Amino acid sequence: MISILVLLSAGLSWAADAPRLFYSKSFPGSAPPYMQITVDKSGRVDYREAPQEEDPLVAQLTAEEVEELFSLAAKLDWFGRPLESGLKVARMGDKTFRMENSEHKGEVKFNFTMDEDGRALQDWFERIAESAYHRIALERTVRFDKLGVNKTLLQLEAAWDRKRIVAPAQYLPLLDRVIKNESYLHMARDRAAALAEAFRNPVKQKAE
Repeated sequence: MISILVLLSAGLSWAADAPRLFYSKSFPGSAPPYMQITVDKSGRVDYREAPQEEDPLVAQLTAEEVEELFSLAAKLDWFGRPLESGLKVARMGDKTFRMENSEHKGEVKFNFTMDEDGRALQDWFERIAESAYHRIALERTVRFDKLGVNKTLLQLEAAWDRKRIVAPAQYLPLLDRVIKNESYLHMARDRAAALAEAFRNPVKQKAE
């Protein structure tokens, strides 16, 4: 009988070899000055703030979301053509799109693009990054600043209302921790409960 460990190892190996979309942005002086995101065909998202970071923030996209991202990459010829607008605009960070572990080989770098599909894909990755920022902030306050949790939840709620949050299930363990612990402010626990309900039923927000 094949052991569970062998099956898990095979699954991890398959995930590592799966086609991936890669996005990075280098913008010295901003916070963070560098970030990179990969999304593979299984929907796994890895967010890093250093190229060799060994413990990325992990989230999970739906099959429909993955299809949308890869469809945008296909419309961009798998990053086989230029995206830079050529316009005289301020530096907005050096960005890179790249295909990894795929028969489609492509990489493109740009500062600013007017390409509609390029902008749509960039917005996807920026929303993933914004979601990571909010999760990092929530993890920090939940662990080290109980009085600051409510403010962090307000910021998360505002981002959710603006439809800037991706993979909302990633927040549920932290929200449930706040809900169940009476050492947090009552208003924070109430807000965490409302967000948890919304994040467990994201289809309702999309419909609105």
